[in-house]
Amino acid sequence: MKLWMKILLKVPENPLNPGTMSNRTMVTEFILQGFSEHPQYHVLLFSCFLSLYSVALTGNVLIILAITFNPGLHTPMYFFLFNLATMDIICTSSIMPKALKGLVSEKNFISFGGCMAQLYFLTWSASSELLLLTVMAYDRYAAICHPLHYSTMMSKAFCSMLATGVWVLCAFNTAIHTGLMMRLSFCGPNIITHFFCEVPPLLLLSCSSTYANSVMIVLADAFYGILNFLMTIVSYGFIISSILKMRTSEGKQKAFSTCSSHLIVVCMYYTAVFYAYISPVSSYSAEKSKVAGVLYTMLSPTLNPLIYTLRNKEVKAALAKFFPFFRC
Repeated sequence: MKLWMKILLKVPENPLNPGTMSNRTMVTEFILQGFSEHPQYHVLLFSCFLSLYSVALTGNVLIILAITFNPGLHTPMYFFLFNLATMDIICTSSIMPKALKGLVSEKNFISFGGCMAQLYFLTWSASSELLLLTVMAYDRYAAICHPLHYSTMMSKAFCSMLATGVWVLCAFNTAIHTGLMMRLSFCGPNIITHFFCEVPPLLLLSCSSTYANSVMIVLADAFYGILNFLMTIVSYGFIISSILKMRTSEGKQKAFSTCSSHLIVVCMYYTAVFYAYISPVSSYSAEKSKVAGVLYTMLSPTLNPLIYTLRNKEVKAALAKFFPFFRC
């Protein structure tokens, strides 16, 4: 990937050379470029983003309420869905208020501390979602391939341990990345070519060595992007194989319906992530990164609750207890 090669090979400023870092003013705030190059679309984008944010918050909160107050949904699959909805709320809420402000302001300033906080919560929720999707794929594998041992394989204690592990591991990993980012020097320019604080454009603004950051990012990408994706593919390989071995079409349809929603979410999320970060032949593109950012920070959290609700009779039945129109 040319972007990471460019950052890896970046030469740090020489402190012995007068006129370098010693004569530069350190950056204390950044400017989020956002969509300032397309002012004619600001009203349209504001309306779209506000609508997506409203639907994402409403949909994920409804799922959390439905699972919390309905004992029939206190199963491993819905326990993980509860965690997914929580991650979606953190993900979209960490960037949307600032993005909306940028569409109605001439310049969208963000302090250095605010940028690091946004980077932390966004990276934490996004990486947690990738890991949780793998856990959810394993849950579907256990339910379809080992139905008689499912309650033993996915016990309450084990599910709690998996969910806690996802949150803690990703929080620790994100703390390392954010800590490495905070140790960098930013001497100017201070314009981030994105509508939120993202790692690649921040590293390109640094006037100190970013080698350690880039190595950690490559390792994290290998784990979260490649390893998790392969584990999910393997799980669904076993699932599809088991479904095809079923004798009745009714059994096949029922088995597929239990994992189809998750499969759609996995495909949608990984498509956005790969589009954003897996690009071996082209260098970093701000426009491409913004489009990908919209996909996995806005569109995905908005569509997740819709996919799980519209394709799941149990969730619709639980929501109908609160809102009668879900009975339709």
